[in-house]
Amino acid sequence: MYFERAVFDAAKRSLSISVLLLLAGCGSLLSSAGPGSAAITSNSESGAYELVDISSSTIGKYMRPSPREMAGNIALPQVSEVRLLPGDVLKILVADSAAEGAVFAPLSGGGTTFSNVRIDSKGTISFPYAGRTKVEGMTISEVQDAIVKKLRGVTTDPQVQVELTGDISGSVLVVGAVKTPGRFSALQGPLTLLDAINMAGGPVLEPHLIRVVVRTGKAAYHFNYEDLLTGKNQVVPPKSEITVERARRRFVAMGAVGQPGLHDLPSSNPSLLEVLGAAGWLSESKADASGVFIFRMGEYDANSDQPHRSPPQVFRLNMKDPAAVFLARQFLVEPEDAVYVTNAAVYEWQKIISPIVQVLVLGRMAETF
Repeated sequence: MYFERAVFDAAKRSLSISVLLLLAGCGSLLSSAGPGSAAITSNSESGAYELVDISSSTIGKYMRPSPREMAGNIALPQVSEVRLLPGDVLKILVADSAAEGAVFAPLSGGGTTFSNVRIDSKGTISFPYAGRTKVEGMTISEVQDAIVKKLRGVTTDPQVQVELTGDISGSVLVVGAVKTPGRFSALQGPLTLLDAINMAGGPVLEPHLIRVVVRTGKAAYHFNYEDLLTGKNQVVPPKSEITVERARRRFVAMGAVGQPGLHDLPSSNPSLLEVLGAAGWLSESKADASGVFIFRMGEYDANSDQPHRSPPQVFRLNMKDPAAVFLARQFLVEPEDAVYVTNAAVYEWQKIISPIVQVLVLGRMAETF
């Protein structure tokens, strides 16, 4: 009985020591959200990336730009010539100057009005005494002239007035991240981008997260919505399609932060301080405040003789230094940056100790049997 007890105690001690050596010597077996500070620092020496310590002497190149100045420009619409398309709806008024026996009512009596004359799929309209008339591609004045020409001989002196009441030719389609997408008329005059978006109920995203894509049938171009608000509003050509979409302005928060994951940038030119706030700040129980890193891919230079991408950069900030708060407020975080906060050494040690304590507790429980 004594021999068996001694063997059991020896086995228990051996198991405890083995677990301790295994956990202490093999850091790869411990769970982790990323590399440690030492690994990031040592790997920079290989040239895989440039390590930049953020300080008052280095932050100049990486500071947030000054707030945009509001321009005094306004978009003055220039009335373009509208040419008719199938689906357009016309209102046609015809008046006859003959005193008696006229086909159409005289102008003094208001003339004869034909409402909702729709241009069919072949681009023609059907009109009394004029038959089918091809109007696709014509302007309003050209349609008036064509009808007058066909009515000569039918009436003495026909007076014709044509009005566009339903327009495909001059309308603008607005889709995407707006409250009430749809097609909107430009009958009251040419629309600007802000006009069209406001007619669609306005955007449902914050201004800095909006990208406005315009397709005219001949070209496609895009704007940042904040640029439109600061004075770069543009007149929209007729028949354009406007897509209001989410701009891909995101960052990844990793490691010992309150809310790790993929986040939208909190503003158009966000500081590191804002970004850390959007990610729930540093975790009080896990974070090593001296190990705040920003990982950034190098820029691609397509204009050089040999297009290439510059080396990636890793920025390091010691948030234990009170002055670092001011540096974090000045440092610009760019879209697709990864913000990583390393774990504190005491937290790493807790990950090692906890399993060992559990083994010892299990051993103590086993002694009671």
